[in-house]
Amino acid sequence: MLFDPRPKNSREEIFDRETELNLLAKGLKEYPITVLIGIRRVGKSSLLRVVLNEFDGLGLYLDARRLYAAGGGTISPVVLVDEIRKILLGKGRFGFLGGIKLDSINLGGITIKPRETNIIDLFELLNGLGEKAGRVIIAFDEAQYLRFCGPRGGKDLLAGIAYAYDSLPNLGFVFTGSEVGLLHDFIGIDDYSSPLFGRVYEEVEVRPFNRELSEEFLRSGFREVDMKVPEEEIKRAVDELDGIPGWLVEFGFNYWKSGSFERAIERTVERARTMIREELLELEKRSPRYSLVLQAIAIGLHRWKNIKDYVEAKSGPITNARLSTLLKNLEKMGWIKKENGKYLIIDPLVERVLKG
Repeated sequence: MLFDPRPKNSREEIFDRETELNLLAKGLKEYPITVLIGIRRVGKSSLLRVVLNEFDGLGLYLDARRLYAAGGGTISPVVLVDEIRKILLGKGRFGFLGGIKLDSINLGGITIKPRETNIIDLFELLNGLGEKAGRVIIAFDEAQYLRFCGPRGGKDLLAGIAYAYDSLPNLGFVFTGSEVGLLHDFIGIDDYSSPLFGRVYEEVEVRPFNRELSEEFLRSGFREVDMKVPEEEIKRAVDELDGIPGWLVEFGFNYWKSGSFERAIERTVERARTMIREELLELEKRSPRYSLVLQAIAIGLHRWKNIKDYVEAKSGPITNARLSTLLKNLEKMGWIKKENGKYLIIDPLVERVLKG
């Protein structure tokens, strides 16, 4: 169902993403590394789950953001290995087995002890498993958080992945991320100092729906639940929510359950406010000035000088270099974009929340 607020698990639940699904499936099958990018709430996790469900092999799904939160701001290599072990033993959160029964491939003969197994040992074990199960995919959702893995900013993990790339043909990796620039910085395909420098990979981008598709998505969702919704309300909803599928789903679900356009918008905005404030709090841990920059842009200060004046009025002097770094990082994290010399907030609900 299109308006089901939970992550999707089958193609039938996905609207107009055949191209992205097919490219992602091709990446899992043909490339050692696949990168899936897109802004928050655009549907990356659902696409990844669907393709892993269809995959003719073994797919291991790990949410790096959850591991980061559980570790209090770090990801221990021991915890990472243990999470994979739990998935293989059927005790973890997500494993996509493609119809494979683990007992039929003699998993009992493979021992993974988290405190004794390093990442390369684990990858070699999984490569051996792949000889029986078919290709094994390790999928890291919100993979930019892996830069908090271990004492060297994830470099040991990347070195292990580089070793797997070169030497373990039955193993593949997927990285997804909404903080697109940070994800690219972490993986470092174009960074000479990165263990993955120069490796070939597939990249799939998931973009928000355009206006026409956003409206058709809502029409299709309402048809599924046998609701007739006035065209003007569908257009108003897209005006408010733009083409971000996560918010369109939230609105459609709320309208279906409440029967009221105004209540559906109100509940969607309230839900967005809660989620976005949590994200902003996490952002402020990196620097309180990130929120000030976003507030400036939200109230219409789109030029560099106007943003600097606002930040200095609120928090004191800031150097040109520091402000430029903050703006560049916000672009990398998928909060803002720059068009024609103006800085703009990508998600309209983020802008609405920042305005208060």
